[in-house]
Amino acid sequence: MGKIMSAVLVGLGMVVAGVSVAHALQAGGVEVGDLETGSVVGQPFKELDVDASFYAIEIGTMKTWYPPTTVIDFKARPGAPVLLKVTNNATAEHGFQLTAAVNQSAPTVLDTKVVLKPGETKYIGVPTSDLFYAAGNVLTYRCHLHPGHVGGKLLMLK
Repeated sequence: MGKIMSAVLVGLGMVVAGVSVAHALQAGGVEVGDLETGSVVGQPFKELDVDASFYAIEIGTMKTWYPPTTVIDFKARPGAPVLLKVTNNATAEHGFQLTAAVNQSAPTVLDTKVVLKPGETKYIGVPTSDLFYAAGNVLTYRCHLHPGHVGGKLLMLK
């Protein structure tokens, strides 16, 4: 009877610990908004430096997100949330998806999607903890509305 009770208590402890860890992974959350009114984990976007800018552009018949590769060095920057500026310079509506799903498939995987009208700019705030939970050092970005458009990679130096 004592062994069964011990096993139940250990199992219950593992379930409780697992639930709290899963909750922590989702605690930060990615926020999308404009520079004046947006905020992430309590910090207004306008108080943060823009870490990277992305532009939807058209080169001839090719539609792409520029730059094709972006590097953020977390060893040389403060621990503040990451602020990304996303601008649609193309003539049609485009999507921007930033995801770590190519590296992992957990329900808590970083996966944010934004739709931008022509000429529109939005800001995406990402807590650094959410980026660090991503498996690997590479996130991908692309147009989720048009699979044929060219995307890029975000390299994180941790």
